Amino acid sequence: MRTEVRGFTIRSDEPPEYRGDDTGPTPTELFLASLASCLGMSLAFAARKRGFELPDATVKVTGTYLGPRFQRIRVEVGSSHPRAELVELLERAVRYCYVSNTLLTPPAMEFVVGGAEEAGGAEEAGGAEA
Repeated sequence: MRTEVRGFTIRSDEPPEYRGDDTGPTPTELFLASLASCLGMSLAFAARKRGFELPDATVKVTGTYLGPRFQRIRVEVGSSHPRAELVELLERAVRYCYVSNTLLTPPAMEFVVGGAEEAGGAEEAGGAEA
């Protein structure tokens, strides 16, 4: 499956044991990667606001399945920066990250067949097309 986002093409697939060709990450891997990258960028943003960089920062996101959804998602942040300051930066980063905010306060979701009118009221933030 190819998905277009702002002119970029993201390829996703499933491994052979799920009848895929393994030509890209699975949608759930992309989901976890989205959280990791958003939180990583938010962590860097929080550090810059405090006047320093985190060149060795890492963000690892893992999920535990429960049927066709995640039961638990764990986010682990690492850096050589002092732990106490990293804890504070992480708290700020979670508040800055759109993905973590969306997961912590799930939005209303709407599934429609193409051509149907869209719900109004909120500013549209972009999207993707597969």
